[in-house]
Amino acid sequence: MKILVVEDEPKLASFVKKGLEEQSCEVDVAFDGQMGRTMALNNAYDVIVLDVNLPKMNGFDIVQSLRQERIRTPVLMLTAMGSMDDKLMGFEAGADDYLVKPFEFRELMARLRALTKRSSDSGLQSNVLKVADLELDLNEKVARRGDRRIELTAKEFGLLDYLMRNRGRVVSRVDIAEKVWDIHFDTGTNVIDVYVNFLRKKIDKDFPQKLIHTVIGMGYMLKEE
Repeated sequence: MKILVVEDEPKLASFVKKGLEEQSCEVDVAFDGQMGRTMALNNAYDVIVLDVNLPKMNGFDIVQSLRQERIRTPVLMLTAMGSMDDKLMGFEAGADDYLVKPFEFRELMARLRALTKRSSDSGLQSNVLKVADLELDLNEKVARRGDRRIELTAKEFGLLDYLMRNRGRVVSRVDIAEKVWDIHFDTGTNVIDVYVNFLRKKIDKDFPQKLIHTVIGMGYMLKEE
């Protein structure tokens, strides 16, 4: 993997860089927000590790700016702020995952691998998945419904990919956590429900036919009504 780390704490940046390089990753480091944004715009990365509290430009503004520039590189936000409001702010800005300091390096590595796994796996599959008038283009990493193009973050793409491949079948939160997030499900978090709601706003909100359904007490199902 080629990874950009945007972190203003030199010791932490050095620790992360060294650990990633020991895992055969290629790592660039930026120590402020403006430098990180410039590097993300001008270079191709497999994933970006992005601190929130940065000099010159904070992490929320960086990821929002990248998404506006149609940079779809998966972003893992790394921060000392662990409240659900902070996490939701990051997700709404366009981040794909969130890791709270302090953390174990092996968890960081697992999350980075999970973020890049979906795109590498999709290259082995057919190019377009279809359910009703919804299409998911595995090459362009976008969805289309009718004549509307729908931009997705990496994690939204992974979730929709999984739901479409399991069309007509109930998938539990545990299934989603293990197959999309590549982690064991934490019953104390509602991050999966949050992402399902993000998808609903993009996929279902403006269309009379709803495709994403909640099966109470069991999970979610994507199907034609």
